[in-house]
Amino acid sequence: MTAIITVENLTKKFGSITAVDGISFEVQEGTIFGFLGPNGAGKTTTINILCTLLSPTSGGASIDGHDCMKESPAVRKNIGIVFQDNTLDKELTAYENLLFHSYLYNVPKTERKGRIDDALNFVGLYERKDDTVKKFSGGMKRRLEVARSIIHQPKVLFLDEPTLGLDPQSRTNLWEFISELPKKHAVTIFMTTHYMEEAEICDKIAIIDKGKIIAQGSPEELKKMVGGDVIYLKTRNNVAAIDEIKASLNLDAEEKNGEIFISVSKGDACIPKLINTLADAVVSVRLQRPTLNDVFLKLTGKAIRPEAVSGGDELKESIRSYRKKFDRG
Repeated sequence: MTAIITVENLTKKFGSITAVDGISFEVQEGTIFGFLGPNGAGKTTTINILCTLLSPTSGGASIDGHDCMKESPAVRKNIGIVFQDNTLDKELTAYENLLFHSYLYNVPKTERKGRIDDALNFVGLYERKDDTVKKFSGGMKRRLEVARSIIHQPKVLFLDEPTLGLDPQSRTNLWEFISELPKKHAVTIFMTTHYMEEAEICDKIAIIDKGKIIAQGSPEELKKMVGGDVIYLKTRNNVAAIDEIKASLNLDAEEKNGEIFISVSKGDACIPKLINTLADAVVSVRLQRPTLNDVFLKLTGKAIRPEAVSGGDELKESIRSYRKKFDRG
């Protein structure tokens, strides 16, 4: 695979605050890459540097061979963005929002209608194309933003917390569309999120905390850092069952909250052995595999933090000014 995004020793400081601290990574073409971390970890700062909305303090980044600082017009032509905040014109219809976007990106006149119709069909909003956006739900607006972002056929699509504020059903629906993008629209996805379950769809993940990347790999590779699976058992006599498990299977077993829990490397292979050993004494059994939340907890010693980094107002004001420049091309 070819790296379409390259980041080397990237650092961004806001006064005395180091938002991004010397990070390096690559994103392979045609993949879904996830930036996973808590609010204030440096995710949005990184994505805004890559989108040419902010300048780094030091280090460098390139997209499709174009330097994000020295060749910003070329970078912008090759990327699409869905920001955290909704940027649709609520007084325009869904179709008009996409048409205006096609003007900004100089989509050929002969191709505009076809691309817009395809994008609206892709996100399931074609039947609502003539409705004003102010009538749309939060989930529909997000889907429309995804449709808008692919009109100019970008090589890389940036999604900054795309499901923030959506209800669970809307989040699920949106991810169904996003997961199909690399295959159907030949686009590389770079997404940020602090929802662990969302990061599971990524081909590769970089976990970032306090401005530093602390681990990289596929979801499965990262989860292997935690250890094996956990099997939870309920039996008619947990004390006797624990003794039998230790004696017959040579496994460590403990009781917690009325259940026996056993850590093993391959839970699906161990469960049949447990059932054969304990026979009718087994009341219930369940298998829990390591999660990305377990990985973050192991690496940082804490769960994802809800608080945002201080200095956020300065960052937001910088982004507002750069967005104006971005919209002008």
